[in-house]
Amino acid sequence: MYRDKKVGLVGIIITIAILILVVILSNRENNISFFENIINKCVMPIQNGLTYAKNKISGNTSFFTDVNNLKSENEKLKQKNSELEQLLRELEKIKTENQTLKEYMNLTEKYGEYKTIPGYIINKDISNYSKTVTINIGTKDGVQKNMTVIADQGLVGHVVSVTENSSKVEIIVDTASSVSATMSTSQDSIICKGTLDAASTLKAMYIPVDAKVVQGDTVETSGIGGIYPKGIRIGTVKKVENTKNITDRYAIIETAVDFNKLNSVLVITTE
Repeated sequence: MYRDKKVGLVGIIITIAILILVVILSNRENNISFFENIINKCVMPIQNGLTYAKNKISGNTSFFTDVNNLKSENEKLKQKNSELEQLLRELEKIKTENQTLKEYMNLTEKYGEYKTIPGYIINKDISNYSKTVTINIGTKDGVQKNMTVIADQGLVGHVVSVTENSSKVEIIVDTASSVSATMSTSQDSIICKGTLDAASTLKAMYIPVDAKVVQGDTVETSGIGGIYPKGIRIGTVKKVENTKNITDRYAIIETAVDFNKLNSVLVITTE
């Protein structure tokens, strides 16, 4: 009896299977569409992702190409900028040389009564205890010791030592310097000496008791002393210092030459 039940159950299962197969075969086209939908839903995201990746890679290739182009243009611009900077330096050099030549011409015209040698400063030693400059001309150019050195504004100093190609000049504000001078208004003689106070002032000493010292008065070389020719401008009276003893009074002279900006000079060889 148990066996009969088992056989009946198998028959039922087979019957059901046959019915399902019939249904499937009768609806084949619909089933294909169903499975296609399932496959599309699974495959499309992957396909879209691959397409996006492809486009991204193509875009990156274009990006790297643009970067390389920018690097090349940047190098060209750097080269051009370097060339322009070099040209600017050359123009500045030419400008400086032209300015120096112009200063030489002005000096030559201004001091036409003197025979002079033009030069320019190559070194400065301006401190509290030593105030000298070195110029680029020496014995080969005709420069000798004790020759007077002047600038466009006035007196610079005198040559204290000479080599073949250069000369050292003691400027008038050096503490060791002493210049015999006269005041333009009264024509009284004074002595102008360098000080420790500043690089552009002198101390006028030995002022005659009856001399009238006027602020703003011009001070020039007197020609006495054997070094400096007469009539070269030294500076102007800036301040008069009166003391208890009138014989000790003195004046502060502001030099005509700004030694901090001094570049071009003339060395007087003969009158």
